[in-house]
Formats: sequence, C-alpha cells, structure tokens
Amino acid sequence: MTNSSTILLLETATAVCSVAVVRDGVVLAERRSMEPNAHSAQMAVFVDEMLRQLNLQTSDLDAVCVSGGPGSYTGLRIGVSYAKGVCYALQKPLLAVPTLQAMGEYYLLTHPDYEGWVCPMLDARRMECYTALYGRASDGVEEIKPVSADVIEPGIYDRYLDERPVVFIGDGAAKTQPLLGVQPHAHYDLTVEVSAVALWSVAIRQLQQGRVEDVAYYEPFYLKDFVAKKSVVRGLR
Repeated sequence: MTNSSTILLLETATAVCSVAVVRDGVVLAERRSMEPNAHSAQMAVFVDEMLRQLNLQTSDLDAVCVSGGPGSYTGLRIGVSYAKGVCYALQKPLLAVPTLQAMGEYYLLTHPDYEGWVCPMLDARRMECYTALYGRASDGVEEIKPVSADVIEPGIYDRYLDERPVVFIGDGAAKTQPLLGVQPHAHYDLTVEVSAVALWSVAIRQLQQGRVEDVAYYEPFYLKDFVAKKSVVRGLR
C-alpha cells in the first residue's frame, strides 16, 4: 500500500461536521459546518459534493477513516454508521483514528519547530475535558498522558508544566486557561479547530500497516456513558 491511496476522512466527534478526501498527503477537497444537526443533515451531502468535484465514485476510494472518539455519542454514531455502510457495501477497509491523537499529531506536523508537548482538549461539558498529552515520536506521536475525562481544577497539569512547555489546543482549552494561573511553560492555541484533515497522517500509516477495523464489530471510543435526556421537542415525551 502506498501513500497515493485515496482516503475519505470523516470527523463527527464534536460539534464540527468535517469531511475530506486526501491522496498522497494532499487534501483534495474538504467540507465543514458547525450548524446544528449538520452531522445527520449535511455529512452525506458534503461527501457527494466532494466526490463530484473530484470526478470520483465511492468505489474509487481505497479506505474510509472515521474519527474514533472520545466525543459526542450521537456524532460518533452518525460518522461510524455512514463509514460502515460504505465499507460494507464496497468491501473497503475501515480505519479509525483516536480523535485526540489526530489533533496532537496534526499540531506537531504543522508546527515542525515546536519541541514541547501538545495537550488536545475537547469540551466534555460541566468542568470536564476529554484530554491526553502527546510528544514527538519517530512515527508520529508518543502518548505521555493517557486519554481521560479530567475534572479541570487548579494544578492538574503542574507536574507536566514543570518539565517542559505544553501547548493546549481544542475547544476545552479555554476552560483550563483561567485555572492554571501564571505558568511560563503553558501556551494556548485557541485557533486550532477539530477537522477531518487532521486524521490523514495517522490514517495513511494505519492503512500501510494493515491496521484496519472489523466493519461488523467496530465501536467508537465513547469514554463516558451515554445519558438520555428528556426531549424538549413539543409533542414528544
């Protein structure tokens, strides 16, 4: 398998609905939206638009890659269900990239001079964040702090910040910033957004190594249990 493989990337783990097609490390097309219900209403439309723009059919894809979580239960289910449908119908490989790993590796890939750690953070509501810590490795990133849903409180990252610089990225970083106080090693890049494009480097590596998912049994990494809420739609109980 070569880097020239054409891969459809689906990012639905957060409020961002993002899809992209990549080949040979080059993003051929991308669509994204933060509109409510975009995952269910627009994701498939975005994919069709991109493939038409590129004069491709779904059968021309070499694999489909999903953002594997943690993140939104509903968003992850939508992305994975769509990917499974395509992969099952066309007998294509299914790839799944951990959402936080994709964010961390893509940040380091696009900031080649940065030598510290990167801490991607996704808002998990209340005062929690889905978070991990990554550093550079020869084949991508090295996990320094395992993925968890941390309760954000003062001093939670002090032992890491005492060692080297840490850049906090993602929509959960803004919640952490006021709690750290004055930390010379703490840096924030609040411009970083979750995107399907961030999946590409890990996806290509997985495809080359044959690390594909079982289409029938794969489940995304939810981390937190799904909690059903009472419907607020009039007429539903």
